[in-house]
Amino acid sequence: MTQLAARDRYKLLTGVVVPRPIALVTSLDEAGRVNAAPFSFFNIVGSDPPLVVLGIGNRSENEPKDTARNIRHSGEFVVNIVDEDIAQAMNVCAVDFPSGLSEIEAARLHTEPSLQVRAPRIRESPVGLECREVQTLEIGRNRVILGEVLQLYIRDDLIDIEKLYVRTEQLHAVGRMHGAGGYTNTRGFFQMPRLSYEEWQAAAEQQTGGNRSAGDSVAKI
Repeated sequence: MTQLAARDRYKLLTGVVVPRPIALVTSLDEAGRVNAAPFSFFNIVGSDPPLVVLGIGNRSENEPKDTARNIRHSGEFVVNIVDEDIAQAMNVCAVDFPSGLSEIEAARLHTEPSLQVRAPRIRESPVGLECREVQTLEIGRNRVILGEVLQLYIRDDLIDIEKLYVRTEQLHAVGRMHGAGGYTNTRGFFQMPRLSYEEWQAAAEQQTGGNRSAGDSVAKI
């Protein structure tokens, strides 16, 4: 991989690591203005404490993007999960607007105050994760930002608050596919419970036994 151009590495990696969840990140600049930008180099990486990771590449001139600069300045950000209803607005937020033009206004989104960080969440997003920067690693042209989730907002219709059960199949989150504008939804849900060792062993023995019986029958014929 190291002998390839950065653009070629990007095409290959984003073509095989799919689908990727999308973080529509809101942050505040030094003047207190809200910035909103989507990133698909994003995931949860721990639950004790709850951690998320953002991968934010530098600009072409090797300068940090606004989101990375804002997080380094304020130490805070909000991850807004993208569902089908705000997918188009998310795409507008990806536009490289001139300085001073609000992505929130251009995308016709609205903000709500967060509870534990100064950066607001996006009202239209079904989920908001209020985060505090834990550490930022600068590796080449990448900034890998670890954030601790301090507060989690989930829209009322998506959660059973007593059981803390999220109706994930009703979230209708959007995922990123390859790099050239490819996206997917999450409606193709299927269940595959994790097996205990005993369950796996029983299934394996049954499968092996079935194959052996079939082979014996063929031999006798």
